[in-house]
Amino acid sequence: MIFGDALKYIDKIRRLINDEKGTVKKTFRDRISVALAYPNLYQVGMSNLGFQNIYYLLNKEEDVVCERVFLPDKEDIEVFIRRKIPLFSFESQIPIVDFNILAFSISFEADYINILRILDLAGIPLLSNQRKNYFPIVIAGGVCTFYNPEPLADFIDMFIIGEGEEAIKDFLDEFRSTLGIRGKKEEIVKRFSKIEGIYIPSGYKISYYSDGRIRSLKAKKGYPEKIKKRYTKNIDNFPTSTKIFTVNTEFSDIYLIEIERGCGKNCKFCVTSHVYGPPRYSSKEIIIEDVKKGLQYSNKIGLVGSSLMDHPQIESICHAILKMGGKISVSSLRIDALSEDFIKCLAASGHKTLAFAPEAGTERLRRFINKEMTDEEIIKGIRLITAEDIPHIKLYFLIGIPTETEGDIQGLIDLIKRIKHYILKDSRKKGRLGNITLSINPFVPKPFTPFQWDRMEDVKSLERKLKIIKNGLKKVANVFVIHELPKWSFIQAILSRGDRRVGELLLASYNLREDWRKAIKEVNINPEFYVYRKRDYKEIFPWDHIDIGIEKDYLFNKREKNIRYGE
Repeated sequence: MIFGDALKYIDKIRRLINDEKGTVKKTFRDRISVALAYPNLYQVGMSNLGFQNIYYLLNKEEDVVCERVFLPDKEDIEVFIRRKIPLFSFESQIPIVDFNILAFSISFEADYINILRILDLAGIPLLSNQRKNYFPIVIAGGVCTFYNPEPLADFIDMFIIGEGEEAIKDFLDEFRSTLGIRGKKEEIVKRFSKIEGIYIPSGYKISYYSDGRIRSLKAKKGYPEKIKKRYTKNIDNFPTSTKIFTVNTEFSDIYLIEIERGCGKNCKFCVTSHVYGPPRYSSKEIIIEDVKKGLQYSNKIGLVGSSLMDHPQIESICHAILKMGGKISVSSLRIDALSEDFIKCLAASGHKTLAFAPEAGTERLRRFINKEMTDEEIIKGIRLITAEDIPHIKLYFLIGIPTETEGDIQGLIDLIKRIKHYILKDSRKKGRLGNITLSINPFVPKPFTPFQWDRMEDVKSLERKLKIIKNGLKKVANVFVIHELPKWSFIQAILSRGDRRVGELLLASYNLREDWRKAIKEVNINPEFYVYRKRDYKEIFPWDHIDIGIEKDYLFNKREKNIRYGE
């Protein structure tokens, strides 16, 4: 029986679906059923192009029906718990537990705990080894799983490592072959291990030294020693753009198109540029075809990519969009790669704010992390922007980068004051005073980067640096500082750098209503072991059995060379 307050949630879903264009509705009869879950709210999940693309590709298969699942709002979660109603899918309101497959798309460590919430609301045992055959197979993909799936290993039956477009077909072909087979769940799941990019945690045995370091990480019989990531060489084969258009997202009335994937700059701190491999560009022809589709929904076209300015035809694409009556929207850009022509295109599209990521406040530290841009190049780029009457600037910085000094923190303050001086000078001519917003985040050393051996700076030191920056800029008008809390960065570091024992801490935190402090006290795990400890060269990392195409020695040699240079 569906109770009245649950019906309100169903009405909410139906209103959201009524606002959508592109929703797929298919019957379940004789089809493989996939519940595709984004472990966050609808508004967040529907802003994710990867999530939408997987939904589209699954539903292109005639014998597959894919429906979406999102984390309900807090008040709706309380209804599901109080009424003991199992969480159901978005399109047909069918209980998730009745699907063949539950697939999570994971982009952020902050969403890990929401994965457990969705499993729990669905009535599916949280731990993989407690699920019988009649429960859905639980799989997961997304960028977080590329570089370290281990903290989720106890909760997920199998991971897709790498880009999922091509892996989907192989996975579905194998799943079709298992239909009707009787046997233990472990035996059925093991069949998928022969597929490139499929990682089954239960197929690997890990032993530890008494001090907590990993002694060995070995594949059981029949499982590959290394899991090679899936990689799409030609992204034109899988054009990625908004498949379901709705105003009820973070990007509301913008039609998004991925024009580039990966980044050739290989900034030392950036896990994305390392795990996505060499940059690949969509052809102008494919992009323009997508633009034509997008203009049927909105005149705002959002161009998506890690390094948009590196697309060899970026200016030509922008002019084509404007000629067709569209407007261009972009996220963060490389300030040292800006051209006057490109800025004019953005100004013509009505941009009033642009975002850039210098990452560090001094030239020395930027060179160290491979952000090869001088203070003068940054100033020049910002003056190009203000000259075109784009008054507002957002700048992203990291604090706590290895070798960072007090001078680098003061350099950040001085750089912002210089930027403000020129904005003020140029804005007076236009009669408009712009704002500068600084977004400052603590540096977390991520897997598969040259910094994976390094420790994260302690929370108190990071808090002190934030205080110095805020005090140094508090008297500078129209400069605003926002930042991530260092204590959350500490948790992020545990989840991104930890081994599968961290799953115990994640489970404890979930059971304690996300009280991480209390969970750390109750579980026999020292979080500082994962966060504040410098790793040895020969140490086995939790992710060493994942092959993303970069040799560990190459990253270490790069780190050693950089550390000597940075010091």
